[in-house]
Amino acid sequence: MSRGSSYNSGGPSALPDGIARWIGVAILVFALIVFASSGTYVVQPGFRGIAVTLGKVSPQFKPEGFGFKQPFVTGIQQMSVRQQTRPMPAECYSSDLQQVKMDVHVLYRVPERSVVKIFQEYAGEPCDNLIAPRVQEAIKEVAASMSAEQIVKKREDIKTGALDLARKKIGADFLEVVDLVLYNMTLSPELEQAIELKMVQEQEAEKAKFTQLKAQIEADTAIIRAKGEAEAIQVRGQALRDNPDFIRLQILQNWNGRSPLVVGTEAGANMLLSLDELNKHTAPAPRQQPRTSPPAQPSRSK
Repeated sequence: MSRGSSYNSGGPSALPDGIARWIGVAILVFALIVFASSGTYVVQPGFRGIAVTLGKVSPQFKPEGFGFKQPFVTGIQQMSVRQQTRPMPAECYSSDLQQVKMDVHVLYRVPERSVVKIFQEYAGEPCDNLIAPRVQEAIKEVAASMSAEQIVKKREDIKTGALDLARKKIGADFLEVVDLVLYNMTLSPELEQAIELKMVQEQEAEKAKFTQLKAQIEADTAIIRAKGEAEAIQVRGQALRDNPDFIRLQILQNWNGRSPLVVGTEAGANMLLSLDELNKHTAPAPRQQPRTSPPAQPSRSK
């Protein structure tokens, strides 16, 4: 027995004291790492943490960054507080019972004061469960007060009214709906053709009104110009009658240096003729000498 026992103690299954010590140290370090990792947490940027300890939610959220928690019994759930965009389809009926389909982009964010309440009281994505149904309802209520043509023309009014109504339904202190984007509005082909025809007729009517107004303005301008010219002529004639010396001054300024001949009396009309022209008209015409026929030559007899 003594020989067998000595053989087992010195066999290959026995470990040296140094190796066993290192294994124990490694196990201890691993346990410390696991304990430390379970007692700390890191909240990513743009998120807030919700601490849950054995099924109980902490009323205070955890800010982003590094922190400590109770190991093994406390978990940290993260929720985004960044602005997000969620597309969704929407349809509504106008006041004239026409169906209008559109695509909507909802821009929203979860305020950090609401992360604990939303996590504790509502399940799933906040936009799908809280925001989208209210936005759909708000769009339908606003569109029901307008015709299909007005919905197409006044898209900005639809957006503004639906955004304000959705904020009231959701609550500004609970969730923040930043904006709504409406696009790809579709109507029935018949209704689109009718609206397009009406818009063309309205544009033609506006063009006709503009042409009529332009003609009226041009006519008024011509009348005003004619009245102004008539008044100017009247004022100028009165000024010439009041200042006859002005006419003489104009004659002297335009005189070319030749002596004029005045024909007429003061009571009648005056005619100005230059002496050269007068001599040209009064000069006698040169006399023409009568032609004499040559004397007849006697005929020669053969």
